[in-house]
Amino acid sequence: MENWGLRIVTLWRSLGTRNGCVALIDALLLSLAVYISYALRFSIFLEYAATYGIFEAGPLYVAAVMFSFYAGGVYRVYWLQTSIEELLILLKAYVLACAVLIGLYIGVEVPFVVPLSVMGMLVLCGFAFLTLLRLSWRVTLKGHNGRPPRKTLIVGAGEAGALLARDLKRHDPNFNVVGFLDDDPAKSKKTIAGIPVLGTLHELIGIVGAERISDVLVALPSAPVARVRELLNELLSLQISVRILPSLQELADGTVTLNKLRKVRLEDLLSRDPVVLDTQRIGQLLRGRVVLISGAGGSIGGEIVRQILPYAPETLVLLGHGEFSIYTLLEELRERACQVKLVPVIADVADERAMEEVFSRWRPDIVFHAAAHKHVPLMECNAREAIRTNALGTWIFGRMAGKYNASRFVMISTDKAVNPSSVMGASKRIAEMTLTELQKDCPRTAYVAVRFGNVLGSRGSVVPKFERQIAAGGPVTVTHPQMSRYFMLVSEAAGLVLQTAAIGLPGRIYLLDMGKPVNIAEVARTLIRLNGYEPDRDVKIAYTGIRPGEKLFEELFYDEKHVEATSHSKIFCARISQEGHAETEGMLGKIKTLLESPGIVSAIAKIVPEYRSSGEATGGK
Repeated sequence: MENWGLRIVTLWRSLGTRNGCVALIDALLLSLAVYISYALRFSIFLEYAATYGIFEAGPLYVAAVMFSFYAGGVYRVYWLQTSIEELLILLKAYVLACAVLIGLYIGVEVPFVVPLSVMGMLVLCGFAFLTLLRLSWRVTLKGHNGRPPRKTLIVGAGEAGALLARDLKRHDPNFNVVGFLDDDPAKSKKTIAGIPVLGTLHELIGIVGAERISDVLVALPSAPVARVRELLNELLSLQISVRILPSLQELADGTVTLNKLRKVRLEDLLSRDPVVLDTQRIGQLLRGRVVLISGAGGSIGGEIVRQILPYAPETLVLLGHGEFSIYTLLEELRERACQVKLVPVIADVADERAMEEVFSRWRPDIVFHAAAHKHVPLMECNAREAIRTNALGTWIFGRMAGKYNASRFVMISTDKAVNPSSVMGASKRIAEMTLTELQKDCPRTAYVAVRFGNVLGSRGSVVPKFERQIAAGGPVTVTHPQMSRYFMLVSEAAGLVLQTAAIGLPGRIYLLDMGKPVNIAEVARTLIRLNGYEPDRDVKIAYTGIRPGEKLFEELFYDEKHVEATSHSKIFCARISQEGHAETEGMLGKIKTLLESPGIVSAIAKIVPEYRSSGEATGGK
């Protein structure tokens, strides 16, 4: 008896906890099948139970099926992923058990009687119960990996929120939507898509805690940017999973589905009001034209290319110095079935002969000049290359635009060109100054510069660097606790560059509305929270000191008195000749002299008097 007990315990342990429970449920269902089969056959069941051998046949049937299941590997199957193959394993083991039982009943004389009708119903009923059990697990627990669905709250009970809730119900049982939050008093205490509105957005923290919410889905695509930003910052402090529907501008097709949900990004927390562009005016400028973009493989240049495409230019000449970046952009555009003629050109903008060939062959109508060296500390160590590419390259590129009668030349500048403390900033300031001379020499071409700050996610940006450091466990390195920068989305910057090209007057510097500067340390803390960690507890922030050429904060203009409004609320302008204190005549000679100077850094001040070398400047003017 002890040996049998040991064997039973060993068998149960071998099944494992989960499959042990499955075996127990199977035994109960098989017993129920015996009962129902007899009950269906006889109206007064208990009177005939002993006569027809239920108490003898039932345990034998259950034991035979259970043994066959164990031997046939039924309890080694993961039934949460039930398929035809798994059901065939079940069927084979069950048929074998029933065949053995029927064979014994027919071939061996037994002391009890089981009517054939009962036997038939028992075989069918038992298999039906076992199959339905496993299919029910597959249906009810699909995608849960055996875990209960996550308690979910949808913020926003408008059309987008309702559509999202319905889509979740249909396609993803991982989420159990317990309610909505919405500030509309008409929706208070109502139900939408069968889900109650639990309260207002002001009750967010209390409801998340009371309902033990694990996931919050923000469905406010048309809400003011500031309100969404405030809400997301509030949610980040709760350390729960937060996902968001994009804005209406990002929902290009206007549909709201589960796959449109995405994680909260830094852009959402630093986001600005949507930019409205005069697409008709931009279209008039670009449609049917030959457009040349230098630095096309870079962050800004590539985005300018993408945003130009819908305006149907005749030809896009994609000029870049790095072959891989141009190749990558070409592949992307071809995958989008681009119908515009694309011309890849690998060349250096400071190579005058190469630029002559490009302009003489393609005769571009519109030129966007985004090619430049932009990394401040690197250019401190490579001053000559910064001047050669950023200053001389701009003069050569701009001169060719005038020589071959381009109607418009738009140069991408930077806030670091204002009272520059870095070689990079000074080189871009010289580039701006060349446009004044070129405008005089080539009056048929409208030369404009567009000046803005940092672009989120661009090459060399702090954001990808911070994300790599967070993934590695920290520390996140910030140069100074008071360091601040202007930030803008790359899509916004490119769109406003196109708008500036359409409205820009010759010989102007255009300044983009960058909003308020953002503290870099706060950017680091926000990114840490977005990755599910707590700053200074889970991931440390380390301050490394200001790097060569850096300021604590940047400026967008020299003198506010010379800044004027334009027809677009986010674009301002100033005359290039009014900016700074330098003489803009004879720029080519000055640049060449600078490149030949043995002390190139100290010589920069002869061209840009307001330039202060890296060790002297920590801020503005």
